[in-house]
Amino acid sequence: MSSKGLRILVPVKRVIDYQIKPRVNKTKTAIETTGVKFSINPFDDIALEEALRIKEKKKAPVDAIHAISIGPTKSQDILRNCLAKGADTSTLVDAGSQELEPLAVAKILKEIVEKQGSNLVIMGKQAIDDDSNNTGQMLAGMLNWPQATNAAKVECENGGSRLKITREVDGGEEVVSASLPLVITTDLRLNQPRYVGLQNLMKAKKKPMDKLKLQDFANLDLESRLKLLQVIEPEPRSPGIKVGSVDELIQNLKNAKAI
Repeated sequence: MSSKGLRILVPVKRVIDYQIKPRVNKTKTAIETTGVKFSINPFDDIALEEALRIKEKKKAPVDAIHAISIGPTKSQDILRNCLAKGADTSTLVDAGSQELEPLAVAKILKEIVEKQGSNLVIMGKQAIDDDSNNTGQMLAGMLNWPQATNAAKVECENGGSRLKITREVDGGEEVVSASLPLVITTDLRLNQPRYVGLQNLMKAKKKPMDKLKLQDFANLDLESRLKLLQVIEPEPRSPGIKVGSVDELIQNLKNAKAI
């Protein structure tokens, strides 16, 4: 790649809005989607916001921010939202009604990275619909790039040729440093995504959006490795009780073998 600036790829997914309580359909084979509000996956929204902030802080030259979504045709709505927030270009890989597993998604993203000449991928650590949390790791493995997962803070070093990432781990925080190219997956505490105004949404309609289909990716294996047997709702929690004293509390805990 001739330019020394960052070319950031931000994958985004269209999911049921996080404020909506999912409902299982009558046949218990899937989540009900009819008449349900969809929006951008929250972790992906954070990833886009971080890409925009890197560009705005100007501590590293950013050549382009490219948003990509792999999903149904309606996914172009969340891509327009990304463009309205500040992404330069976008790509929709129209998968129709086909549900893709993380491995297939990672393979598509690998081809897009190579096509775009990207040297930095910032993506949500997981989607809130399947909670797989492994697409970023698979992508890094296929590209043979270093990875920094669960990012809570991202800092540019050496003019953007190297990045320092603070990761959230079980014991607290871990700080890692890696040079480009790099895959980063984002956690919730990284930032607070911005809102987008109607005027910017209207302007976004003029920004370029490439449209591809799954057939455009040669030798892509879409075979599912997992078989969904049944979808059931979790058991409702039993109501709590009030106790009249500390002694009664302790006795109840002992009866429940909690202490």
